[in-house]
Amino acid sequence: MKATIPQGRCPWPTKPLDIEYHDKEWGRPHHDDRALFELLILEGAQAGLSWTTILAKRENYRKAFDGFDARKIANYGAGKTASLMADAGIVRNRLKIAATIQNAKAFLAVQKEFGSFDRYIWSFVGGKPLVNRRRGRGEGIQVHRHDDLLRLHAGDGEGERSPNRLLLPRRVRQAEVNSAVK
Repeated sequence: MKATIPQGRCPWPTKPLDIEYHDKEWGRPHHDDRALFELLILEGAQAGLSWTTILAKRENYRKAFDGFDARKIANYGAGKTASLMADAGIVRNRLKIAATIQNAKAFLAVQKEFGSFDRYIWSFVGGKPLVNRRRGRGEGIQVHRHDDLLRLHAGDGEGERSPNRLLLPRRVRQAEVNSAVK
């Protein structure tokens, strides 16, 4: 017997952490820079893993990465990287940790240039969420504005290694999409 999906909930959240995240955070507009930075970092940690795995480690990430304080993270050195590599509560991947530190630096640069990361990221959608409605269950949502951001970061001098090149577009899409199923 197939489980019934509550009205307004996507079919992907099946575990308690996923359901809570979906119902309280996913597809909802975020305007707090620290919260946006947290999502950016968690998204990077998730690459190649399940979102459920990262949600289960979220509190450990908050502790290990100083409450997602971008200023502190941007100044992490070899000693802090070594302690993060020894922390079983997070994904211990040297490249992901390095990307987190680089993302913190890029995040701070965006804040400096635009006044806030929120102002920057929401400028791609005119400051308002895009409401996309599916016509049917099998149909995907299409959001094209994040392509502008991808093009912007593709030419940032870092090429394929730029940590923001692939991570920011998904965050833009999440912040833009008000509801996936309603």
